[in-house]
Amino acid sequence: MIITVVVAALALVVGVVGHWVLRGRLEADETPALTVRDFVLPLQTLTVFVLAFVLVTASASNGKADQAARDEAGVVDHLYEVAEYAPAPQRQRLQGDIVCYARAVRAHEWPAMADGHGARQPGVWTTDLRAALKQMQDDSAFGMLVSSDRDRSEARQTRIAESTPAIPGAVYWLMLAALAFLVLTLALCLPRKNTALVTAGLVALTALLASVLLVIRDVERPFSGVITIAPTAMAAVEADITDDYAAAYGRTKLPCTDDGTRAPA
Repeated sequence: MIITVVVAALALVVGVVGHWVLRGRLEADETPALTVRDFVLPLQTLTVFVLAFVLVTASASNGKADQAARDEAGVVDHLYEVAEYAPAPQRQRLQGDIVCYARAVRAHEWPAMADGHGARQPGVWTTDLRAALKQMQDDSAFGMLVSSDRDRSEARQTRIAESTPAIPGAVYWLMLAALAFLVLTLALCLPRKNTALVTAGLVALTALLASVLLVIRDVERPFSGVITIAPTAMAAVEADITDDYAAAYGRTKLPCTDDGTRAPA
């Protein structure tokens, strides 16, 4: 970073000093001087390029978060089904933990991810699930359950990680500054006569670029804002495995409430 700043500063200083040293010769040769308009095209190109690059990055992060949420829901469903092969003493406990985990993710962790972090409630059920698994280490289903639980954990970690902004704050403010400088420069280049149409075009361009910046701001936060990822997949799996659990053991046997909080003993 230091090298970049030093090189840029040296180039600016050498250029300005060189201009003053050669000013007389440049004027004698009638070399045209730079105007505000000369800065508009490269500034436009730079601004559009940066906006496009950041939008692609934010969209990729949003897509990764959505995929992680879907993968986790699929793994939770698979984990519940694999628990059918567990011995009877652990089967109901494992499946109850899985249902309660899905409820806790949907009710507690999804709202928490709007602020870029997870929730503690799902961890209560994963801890209990691992405790139940320790009691069946010699069982044939142990390996399948551990593998599925590992996949669930990885998908959850990815989902939580992607809930944080993909674009650093400094980059966003840099884009905003570039946008403001571009609009200001274009406004300074407006013609003196018949400015209505050109001014309208500038207003439309400003609105378009500002909208792109707002979309970037929204997309990079996949679990909050207008463009948000809802817990649709997890809610569907939760409803499905809850019905299966109720059919097998009775809905009142679940160790948690509807929001995944541990039920009173």
